[in-house]
Amino acid sequence: MLMTRRQITTTLAATALLPAVARAQAAPRRSVDADVTFPTPGRRAWADQQPHLGIALLGGENEVDRMARFDGYRRLLEDTFAVPVKVYPASDYAGAIQAFGAKQVEIASLGSSAYAGAWLDTNGGVEPLVVPEQEDGSIGYLAVMVARADSGIDDLAGMKGKSLAWADPNSASGYLVPRAALRRQGVNPEQYFSRTGFAGGHEQAVVAVLQKQYDAACTWTSGQGPEDSGFTRGNLRAMVEKGMLTMSDLRIVWRSEPIPTGPISIRSDLPAALKADLLQFFLGLPKAHPDIYTQISRGEGTGYREARHSDYQIFIDLRREEAAARRRRE
Repeated sequence: MLMTRRQITTTLAATALLPAVARAQAAPRRSVDADVTFPTPGRRAWADQQPHLGIALLGGENEVDRMARFDGYRRLLEDTFAVPVKVYPASDYAGAIQAFGAKQVEIASLGSSAYAGAWLDTNGGVEPLVVPEQEDGSIGYLAVMVARADSGIDDLAGMKGKSLAWADPNSASGYLVPRAALRRQGVNPEQYFSRTGFAGGHEQAVVAVLQKQYDAACTWTSGQGPEDSGFTRGNLRAMVEKGMLTMSDLRIVWRSEPIPTGPISIRSDLPAALKADLLQFFLGLPKAHPDIYTQISRGEGTGYREARHSDYQIFIDLRREEAAARRRRE
């Protein structure tokens, strides 16, 4: 079972994997709260300042699947607030971060590391809105390293001298956290593996392993539920559901400590009334439109929880640490 946010913070601090997270001052609102309702449809006064909304869709799966999966979500936003809503597919996390910086989009679901990168690159121009909750109320997930089941690789020791695919340089589970965790275990990724490279997304990284282009890859999973179906949510579950993967073809050879899940983020300069409406939209979505919630959440869950910037300070610190390590290598 994954941990609650407070347990995640305690575990990470105890293992020295990540710096401690500041404790929230007040309990965040949640989709499961009895008083949460979905917004009443209609044009808002804030539409005079923000007459349209843009959503950045991150990579990790092919564009046709992405557009189909998010179309109901786009139309619901449009119908609820009576403003045009456009989606902008991004080939990777960097594309979504750049779209925020250019003020091309107002909303994006970002990984923890990508949120930290967007916050750093925009000088605080983004803020977290909500974060998905797991079935047990936790907001954590796992980074995992997977190898082919027939590779003879059973654990991290078996990866010495083997090749490893990272998902994306702006991914927490697919790059930043595994690198930090491995360094804490005394493993230098530049020396331990025969070679490493970026696959272009989580889905692509696993495909590269299945096609024997790499010996293993890092990706993300909830870590909850039956492993043979890819757990309850995450990249492995999505690939199983699309018929791209049978879990018996893979072996998990390494797991991280729980990682705080990345938030649905918005631009910081949006009108306060729009921010409040978007918060109500996402908190109320699972009860009011469970089919659309399931589509965009890529799995099961209890809904969303109001997110705080302090939840992600650990990833800002990690990105700075990674940048410092890169400068030392150069």
